[in-house]
Amino acid sequence: MRVRLALFLLPLLALGGCATFDDLWSSVSKGGDAKAVPFDQRPVQEPLDPNIFFIESAGQTVVGEPQVVFARDEDTLSDLARNYGLGYDEIIAANPGVDPWLPGEGTPILLPTQYVLPNVERRGVILNIATKRLFYFPVVTEGELQQVQTYPIGIGRVGWETPLGETTVVSKAKNPHWWVPASVRREHAEMGNPLPSVVPPGPDNPLGNRVLKLDMPGYLIHGTNAPYGVGMRVSHGCVRLYPENIEVLYALVDVGEVVTIINEPYQFGQRDGALYFEAHTPLADDTVPAEERLAQLVDGQVDAEGQPLNEHLRNYISEVAGTPLGVPVGVIYYDPAEYMVRARVVHNTVEADPNAPTLTEVREMMEEVEAEAEAFAGGGE
Repeated sequence: MRVRLALFLLPLLALGGCATFDDLWSSVSKGGDAKAVPFDQRPVQEPLDPNIFFIESAGQTVVGEPQVVFARDEDTLSDLARNYGLGYDEIIAANPGVDPWLPGEGTPILLPTQYVLPNVERRGVILNIATKRLFYFPVVTEGELQQVQTYPIGIGRVGWETPLGETTVVSKAKNPHWWVPASVRREHAEMGNPLPSVVPPGPDNPLGNRVLKLDMPGYLIHGTNAPYGVGMRVSHGCVRLYPENIEVLYALVDVGEVVTIINEPYQFGQRDGALYFEAHTPLADDTVPAEERLAQLVDGQVDAEGQPLNEHLRNYISEVAGTPLGVPVGVIYYDPAEYMVRARVVHNTVEADPNAPTLTEVREMMEEVEAEAEAFAGGGE
């Protein structure tokens, strides 16, 4: 079946370049090609657990499934992202051309809830800053399946990069005080928004109500009082999680836990004998050129027969990397939107929150976060 579908989709390569992605997105959003079932004709299922997945075989390095949900008139992409375990940048990248504030009643929204696992030893906490995701691998007892928990994260913006390497959790705290670094105080003073030397626990504390301190001076994994920034480059180098996510992780992670921080925008994964490729936009300040990263990865990858990838596959992978949507694409299909054909349509479970900020307030908060990040990226420090 896989071979027949690959042969059917092979002519799509003739579309070439960006037209391939744009045309297929438009087509599949309405139900795809003649082989695909339109979204509004697919069964509506219960959504996947947004954070917990199981690894069922030793060679499996892909978990989850792509999902599609129909937006309601009052939904924003930020609302949908948090509800389904995603960060802001993830859902924006997966839905090109969709208005993040007013996607519109009945608009199908892709939820990129399938993930390639980081290609490092599966232990403790792993942070991939390029994909803005945290992966936690609990200790497995004999006879049990390996579990992985994954959460979106906010990371350090340009000029305040989250460092790479291996470290450990050296302490934990609930309702922490924030001892504001001198560099951060200077930054805020220059912006006309001075900070005290210590911020007490409470709604104004940007650390939220849980903190994991790393054996890297000044760096933390913590909650936030600004959840709309999770999934973006917004911090001074620390790693931010949604408040509900840090509470779960805090209870699971002990002092001494290993934390590995990597920067891998391109990843290959396997599941049930199929090869997948996942591409994200490389960080703007990445010291390794994107072309070099991709070439090194592709050069080290083999196909199902153990042979180096042929020229057609290498060109196709380059095409996918050129328009990164942050979703694992089945390599054999030669179709950058094949994940839309296999996406599960799920119930919209976003609940109205009477205490939630209005759309205008959310937009203003997000614009403020983005403007601040852009200012410092441009040398505004």
